[in-house]
Amino acid sequence: MSTFVLVHGAWHGGWCWHKIAARLEAMGHRVMAPDMPGHGTDRTPIEQVEFATITGRIAAVVAAAGEPVVLVGHSYGGAVITQLGEMMPEKIRKLVYVTALLLPNGQSASDAVAGDMESALGPEIVPAPDGLTATVRPDALRPTFYAQCTDEDVALAGSLLVPEALAGFRTPVATSDARFGRIPRAYIECLKDRAITPAKQKALYRAVPCQEVFSLDTDHSPFFSTPEALTRILVNL
Repeated sequence: MSTFVLVHGAWHGGWCWHKIAARLEAMGHRVMAPDMPGHGTDRTPIEQVEFATITGRIAAVVAAAGEPVVLVGHSYGGAVITQLGEMMPEKIRKLVYVTALLLPNGQSASDAVAGDMESALGPEIVPAPDGLTATVRPDALRPTFYAQCTDEDVALAGSLLVPEALAGFRTPVATSDARFGRIPRAYIECLKDRAITPAKQKALYRAVPCQEVFSLDTDHSPFFSTPEALTRILVNL
């Protein structure tokens, strides 16, 4: 049995993994799906959240696991797990990227998505007047994130999404071959994703190669749309 730490993406919270966590736990695995600061049930003021705040919070969860974990990151969570790979490689058995930002040394999330000209997400992001946070237009949520999800899942997500701190997007990861590079990596691409397009996903995992690549014929949110298939991949890594 394995210990999984599931890291959500921007605007979301640990709640987005509830279908995956339930399935993994029913199989006997241990699962932790923490909230980033300012997300989910965490009440840290989002304006105070930086990339180091996020990585520090998730690192504490990984350190407390007591054994090397399978560290899974979705979307923006990919940048987070990459930095944790550099910070604590001895605590991580495998890094798993679920349609996620797999960034090379020195690149930020903003850098990575800037070149994805086919993404439907960029035009739908609305910065706050103070420039510290951003949200996504409510009417863009389904086509961008949840196109293959049920109405119930879309309603749940719409009620729980929160503003995202922009400071983290702009912070580059800092990694090395000696630390991050020694951890086995897997990528799970989503072929109907309109937020991080399939072409961008391929470019990411070709630039930072993974030992395994899996494909799901679904949208940006396979934890909602194809939970059985995503769980099956995770348990067979």
